[in-house]
Amino acid sequence: MVSMNIHIGVLGPHSVDDDGYTLGMAVGRHIAESGAILFCGGLDGMMRAAAEGAKRAGGRTVGILPGTDKASANEFIDIAIPTGLEAYRNALLVRSCDAVIAVHGAYGTLSEIAFALRLKVPVVGLRTWSISRNGRADPGIHAAQSAEEAVRLALQLAKR
Repeated sequence: MVSMNIHIGVLGPHSVDDDGYTLGMAVGRHIAESGAILFCGGLDGMMRAAAEGAKRAGGRTVGILPGTDKASANEFIDIAIPTGLEAYRNALLVRSCDAVIAVHGAYGTLSEIAFALRLKVPVVGLRTWSISRNGRADPGIHAAQSAEEAVRLALQLAKR
């Protein structure tokens, strides 16, 4: 078990299919079981899946919301932080974390990955974007093959 002071962010799309939801729940569960605090965007899709997984495993969750209403957070968020920043809250979410795990994702997830890379917050990718620069794969996204591996890797990178 790790210190509750480690914040692991889960990044992902606003809508997911059943397989994606199950994967997100597994990521959240492993974060909770490690003793870390789960941070996410606090809304639906992957954010809700990860938060539900964490809560069902007895973990703590924080949602960095794009709007101004705390009530917009999904029911699995313990602490809802309304920012009023809309998509710009992605930088605040990433900055709040010691490492992030991107699971699946659309362009919002890609922007969060970019913020993390720019801010030197470690990024673990699980069935998500890959980035290349000048024809070479960017080593900033550490690929994982399972929810358990993604969380284990995120925790190792967060401790560095």
